[in-house]
Amino acid sequence: MSKVLIIGGGIMGLSSAYYLTKAGYEVTILDKGDLTDNCSYGNAGMIVPSHFVPLAAPGMIKQGVRWMFNNKSPFYVKPSLNPDLVSWGIKFLKNANNKHVEDSAKPLTELSLLSKSLYKDLAKESGFDFELTENGILMFYKTEKAGEEEAHLAEQGRKLGLDMEVLSVAQCKALQPNLELDVLGAVHYRCDAHLYPQALMAALLRYLTAKGVNIVRNHEVTKIETSGSTVLGVFTGSQKWQADNYIIAGGSWSPSIAKLVDIKAPLMPGKGYSFMVKEPEKRMHIPALLAEARVAITPMNGNLRYGGTMELDKINKRINMSRVRGIVESIPQYFPNLRPEVPAEEDIWFGFRPSSPDGLPYIGRSNKYNNLVVATGHGMMGLSLGPATGLLVSEVIKGSKTAIDINAFSPNRF
Repeated sequence: MSKVLIIGGGIMGLSSAYYLTKAGYEVTILDKGDLTDNCSYGNAGMIVPSHFVPLAAPGMIKQGVRWMFNNKSPFYVKPSLNPDLVSWGIKFLKNANNKHVEDSAKPLTELSLLSKSLYKDLAKESGFDFELTENGILMFYKTEKAGEEEAHLAEQGRKLGLDMEVLSVAQCKALQPNLELDVLGAVHYRCDAHLYPQALMAALLRYLTAKGVNIVRNHEVTKIETSGSTVLGVFTGSQKWQADNYIIAGGSWSPSIAKLVDIKAPLMPGKGYSFMVKEPEKRMHIPALLAEARVAITPMNGNLRYGGTMELDKINKRINMSRVRGIVESIPQYFPNLRPEVPAEEDIWFGFRPSSPDGLPYIGRSNKYNNLVVATGHGMMGLSLGPATGLLVSEVIKGSKTAIDINAFSPNRF
């Protein structure tokens, strides 16, 4: 039986292990943590075919500069002479153009639709109750400018075959009568869905454990041995692990793993925050995105999860309470009867989204090593794109035709 070793136990690592196990491979997962609190757990749980515009888009540069001077803004890049940040920033500027946005729309849409379809299949399997709900997502806006931009995106989405409709305030109120609104309208991304991340990750771990996958926690990869164009083994301290194929799926830690084999995987960790509030009234049952505030709200497990911000900085454990207050203060501006309090620090979750400089993930085989595959760089859409990435990785390792064209996601493009 052919062996595969996966570095990283987040949604990419577990999804890859799921499809590889189904294909008959013997799989080992190494993770530097205990698999209880990576970025796959605290996110908004949204499955988003609607997100066909990559982070590297023309408007992000102008908007990002404005946000830089507001300590409560949803996007922040810490000024630094860090060479990784400087290099990332130069690549981002090169890609933040209309041609890149147009070229990315089709591959991102195909990847998202594949993932949504696979989630629907997964939800039918025994033991996989992760609250998959297909009632879309509402993108609310308060300004005419945001409304025009969202209507334009909805038109583009429909051309890609996505179900998206601009709604009036009255139509929005009819969908959720107990939710007070102070908005101009919304776009209903009917093509989207949501789930409960903790339940999904727990189900995947149970399944993989039952199938004999060797899940090794608290083992950080410190060295990778190679010979010519082949990876020979991976070390966690003095312990050596060997396989026929290797996968780098380490999320925001992937660049440091890639450096061990002298390959480039330009990423910056985009820190995001979230917190949960009980919602027994069930006023909101369709997830919400707040266009101007860049905040996400998702009903899950009897709660509302509030999340947002994107801080590009080195990986750190600081909690920026100003950013969290920015999330809290924005909510009643859209929903007057939703007034969460600023949570205590111990109730705030934060995680690092692995953000590539062109806003596209890395999925595919390294051109330097014939038995090394990369699966990372999904930014804010990691959970959304997990199953599709896992399936594609398994197909790459099998050498079979991939379900969709993955050229746009080549890990060798920089």
